[in-house]
Amino acid sequence: MGLLDTVDWQGRIFAQGTWREGRGGHYAVVEPATGAELGRMGSATADDVAEAAAAAAEVQREWAATPYNQRAAVLRRAGDLWLQHAEEIQGWNIREVGAVPAMAGFALHVAAEECYEAATLPSRPYGELLPSEEQRLSMARRVPAGVVSVISPFNVPIILGIRSVAPALVLGNAVLLKPDPRTAVTGGTLMARIFEEAGLPAGVLQMLPGGPDVGEALVTDPHVRVISFTGSTPVGRRIGELAGKHLKRAHLELGGNSAMLVLDDADVEAAAGLAAWGSFLNQGQICMTTGRHLVAESVYDDFVDALAEKARSLPVGDPATEQVALGPIIDERQRDKIHRFVTESADQGAKIAAGGEFEQLFYQPTVLSEVPLQAPAFAEEVFGPVAPVTRVASVEDAVRLASDSEYGLSLGIVTQDVMHGLEIAEQIPTGIVHINDQTVNDEAVAPFGGVKASGTGSRFGGAAANIEAFTETRWITMRGKPATYPF
Repeated sequence: MGLLDTVDWQGRIFAQGTWREGRGGHYAVVEPATGAELGRMGSATADDVAEAAAAAAEVQREWAATPYNQRAAVLRRAGDLWLQHAEEIQGWNIREVGAVPAMAGFALHVAAEECYEAATLPSRPYGELLPSEEQRLSMARRVPAGVVSVISPFNVPIILGIRSVAPALVLGNAVLLKPDPRTAVTGGTLMARIFEEAGLPAGVLQMLPGGPDVGEALVTDPHVRVISFTGSTPVGRRIGELAGKHLKRAHLELGGNSAMLVLDDADVEAAAGLAAWGSFLNQGQICMTTGRHLVAESVYDDFVDALAEKARSLPVGDPATEQVALGPIIDERQRDKIHRFVTESADQGAKIAAGGEFEQLFYQPTVLSEVPLQAPAFAEEVFGPVAPVTRVASVEDAVRLASDSEYGLSLGIVTQDVMHGLEIAEQIPTGIVHINDQTVNDEAVAPFGGVKASGTGSRFGGAAANIEAFTETRWITMRGKPATYPF
């Protein structure tokens, strides 16, 4: 039986361990490739959040007191379940999100690895002994933060949800998960079912789809201590503002406009292959998407020609029924934003070397050459399958242009001189660097995050970052006898 065959999930949220109707009613789950209705999704309200958060605070204490090996076992079972139900989950990822099968399969691989890696966290040292000038034992100990809100986006909903849900749970927290309403089955319902089947106690994970009112409630509720948000920079700023007002920690992984530098000694064909993957994977709907290609003048024309040829060769269509490299854009609003950026950039002098057209939600992979620095396709995050290519006269120019952005997420550098590439990277502020690779990479064991307007640093991935993100540090001292004082 499939994950969704044994529960009445249609039109429901998952709260206090039960599938029930949300106070916000329900809405259609729509397949972007066809417009077909795939099912009904429940919608929560701020009142649902308040009820769920209070219940989560109660069950979290017992979950935190559960022996570490039992918490780890739940995560290992969850990892196994992602793989056991791969066909069903992949099908939803393809149809609801518009992911091509290879991307859907990669998401499942990462989800399982995130759970397996998280399972190692509670058995690691959770504190240290400290020196003290008093006659006492002094220590610092990591303890669960309490209730954690995880707010995940539409574009890669499995990966961008599980990378916070898994470590937060295994470290003894309760989690309130709000998936994007457009991809709430893939990013929410299936995840809730995975952990329900894995034996997570009722109420430790609750799934609450909804609109901005639900998101605000998940930040401001007094029971919530930590917020993990992945999404756009404007929304991240608002969440950070609300969290600061309520004296809470917010871990923010936000937008990007990542640059790939192609130096004059680069293999042009190899660089164009990297560029196509970095800009067109998942229709460019990835925070790490290569948004700016800064190419040395001596190889510029050959690079544009090679990249444009690759773009024209990539099939676009329904990933559920066709062998394609790109699926649909998530909705008309995002498609229209992409096209506006392309046309406005062309009006300002950029040349459309490939693409620049769409049919329904299927946007052709697009290469723009001679892109002015003020053009929106260069200066802003497009979040679509668009590769703006800009000519640079020197390495110094490339460093200046790559650094001259409000974002600082990922960086790629293509060169035959690896040490020179690393020297260049150290001059450009980003959270992630890949030498001789494009900007889109992800591994469960690696720290992930950006600087500047791309977020609050590496608070996702890797043991150190996860423990820092989802625990608090408590100072504890112990004496053999009560202390004495002058009065």
